[in-house]
Amino acid sequence: MTASMLSVTGLKTIAKGYLHDVDLDPIDKAWELAVKVHTGKKHFSGQLYLEHALEVASTLASMHLDRDTVLAGLLHGVLKEGVTVQQLSKEFGQSVADIVDGCTRITSVHYNSQLAHQAENVRKMLLAIAADIRVLLVKLADRLQDMCSLEAMDSDYRRKVARETMDLYAPLASRLGIDWLKRELEDQSFRYLYPEEYEELSAKLENSYEERQKYVEQVIAILQEKLALSKVFPVRIIGRPKHIYSIYKKLLAQKIPFERVYDKVAFRIIVNTVEECYAALGVVHENWSPVPGRIKDFISAPKANNYQSMHTTVVGPQNNFIEVQIRTEKMDRIAQEGVAAHWAYKEGQNIGGNDAKLFRELKKLVNSLQEVEDPREFLENVRGELYTPEVYALTPGGEVKEFPLGSCPIDFAYAIHTEVGDRCVGAKVNDRLVPLKYQMQNGDIVEIVTSKTQRPRRGWLSLVKTSRARSRIRSWLRREEKEHALHLGREICERELKQYETTLKKIVKSGHIKLLLKELRCNSLDDLLAKVGTGIVTVQVLVKALQPPEFRGEKAQSNQATPQELAALMVSQQKSGAYGGDSIISIDGIDDMLVKISQCCHPVPGDPIIGFITTGRGISVHKASCENLLTTNPQRWIAVSWSGAQSIQHRVEILVTAENRRGIVATISAAINADDANILGIPTRITPTGIVELQITLEVADLKHLQILLQHLRQLESVISVRRL
Repeated sequence: MTASMLSVTGLKTIAKGYLHDVDLDPIDKAWELAVKVHTGKKHFSGQLYLEHALEVASTLASMHLDRDTVLAGLLHGVLKEGVTVQQLSKEFGQSVADIVDGCTRITSVHYNSQLAHQAENVRKMLLAIAADIRVLLVKLADRLQDMCSLEAMDSDYRRKVARETMDLYAPLASRLGIDWLKRELEDQSFRYLYPEEYEELSAKLENSYEERQKYVEQVIAILQEKLALSKVFPVRIIGRPKHIYSIYKKLLAQKIPFERVYDKVAFRIIVNTVEECYAALGVVHENWSPVPGRIKDFISAPKANNYQSMHTTVVGPQNNFIEVQIRTEKMDRIAQEGVAAHWAYKEGQNIGGNDAKLFRELKKLVNSLQEVEDPREFLENVRGELYTPEVYALTPGGEVKEFPLGSCPIDFAYAIHTEVGDRCVGAKVNDRLVPLKYQMQNGDIVEIVTSKTQRPRRGWLSLVKTSRARSRIRSWLRREEKEHALHLGREICERELKQYETTLKKIVKSGHIKLLLKELRCNSLDDLLAKVGTGIVTVQVLVKALQPPEFRGEKAQSNQATPQELAALMVSQQKSGAYGGDSIISIDGIDDMLVKISQCCHPVPGDPIIGFITTGRGISVHKASCENLLTTNPQRWIAVSWSGAQSIQHRVEILVTAENRRGIVATISAAINADDANILGIPTRITPTGIVELQITLEVADLKHLQILLQHLRQLESVISVRRL
């Protein structure tokens, strides 16, 4: 019977099958409330919303979840229809109210920026998950039903939902160990993200069905015979086709045609005991040659989501590669159902050890993302945290840590604790000292060496693979940069204000600071000092914004050249040609100086540039025509030039004005991509006259690259003008 055919009676029948001695009358009461608020309402797919709610609840019941979770599935949409959290708490208990509230708050935030909106929704969901994992289970069941109904929506909406499902919900299902749900979400997402590839693969799998079925029967017969000879009697042997998305990933990774994917079928041997697992593995290897590097023991070292099984790939009959998994009945149930296989919320039971560990890992994920404010970085870190692990390393105490391929000891250190990562100076792998750039291998026993004097290095960002490590390093560097900026900003302000016989203290005391903060859009004095320290706000701009009486007298005009003339003179005196070396910037007469590209004018190789010597922050490189540079003290300028190594990409902003025609954004994006430039942001607005303005942030190699790109954009039919900002 399908979910859509179920009635509330059918839902209760499922629940009675496993919720013994539990009062199920609240399900009837919840159904009555759902009928009251949802009658006549429709789901986005066109089906009745009541039907959708019942399907979500039935999915949760089929996973054998507790009564409160099933109730929350039935009621997950009622808060949007005017029912209050207090009403839910009174009628069904605080637990149900909290789960429904957590699910509802995730999608009730609206932002002008689609990226910020998505990031905030994900952030809210992760916070709700940290409070109660059942929020995620209801969201996963809800998303599964949404994916099964996407056919009714337009293609853009389908792709948007499918991409979010592939990047977020399927990995979260995997993190919970619910394998069947992860596979279903991946296949449904693949169907809408790559419809042509999906149809082609589906057709090929359908055409080869009979051939695969005969092969499965042949292999199972051989396995049963060989196992019986060794006195191993399995509970059952299953041969099932791999899900379509996993086959597609194999085609991409190995760059092979469908006909050369030999392990389209995976075999599972279910036995009674752990001892029989290892005995069965021996039988398989005695009869078929194992593929080196493809044997994984997740029984002695379970995955973080409690998954246990033996994995091996062997050269089977007809020289086909076949994957064999060997596990006990209990292991198989956990492998399929994950956290739901030993659910901990039933009638006040305490969370078991394995579940508690899993929940701690999810909470650690949430905590590691708390300080990430930039929406793009936040979403990048979330996707990075939900990787499919390929490397399994162990602590000296035997605890398994999972990592993406290429991870180094710094990743391992941050997986233990942020402070361990910050103080990491080296590592012992299998009792042998290794450099921090060492790439961990399966089975490595890693011991981290720390020092109180150590601190994170910017160069670590190029070594680490996990988002957790990357975000912790960035967070530390941001804090350090902020402290430097505050110190420098205070020093600059005090020195410059001294010329006007005043101080920061006097400005704060006089009350002028409030006007200043408002004028310069700063949240606090520290915010202002940090912006002065980083050059975002110059002292001249600060003085002009405040303009108290003591600042109104102007300095006597000197006979020196204007800043513009000085800048032009310095550029003309710079050495022609490229300097040798690895640095992108060469500094006249100075080596090993900290250099950073200014964020106010974004110079690129080919632009005339001048360096500004900051206090304690090295040299900031500006375009020679930069307005911020021209308001600074020329005595702190230094000659700089572009060096020979220019392989990195440089950020630049351009403004494109165009006619408001259908597809204009896509046309402009395609032109930029055709010139090998990377688009970082493309906010648009329509002027009162109906003209489209696109302020595009992109990355280019150098000035010549940018000039060619601008020329090509100007040649587009609907484009009115293009200029660099």
